[in-house]
Amino acid sequence: MSKDLHKPGEDNQRPGEYIERGPRGGAVSKPRQVTIDRGDRLPPTQEEGRKWERIG
Repeated sequence: MSKDLHKPGEDNQRPGEYIERGPRGGAVSKPRQVTIDRGDRLPPTQEEGRKWERIG
């Protein structure tokens, strides 16, 4: 199953909960979890190369 990953700074993503993932979608230690509203950009990740996955 392919994960839908998004880069930090992307906008026009669906509102909801996002969790920080590794470059290929793997779990990372102490991942950051954020909630974005309509029109918000995805925030920076804790380390370069990481991405965001929508979880809810």
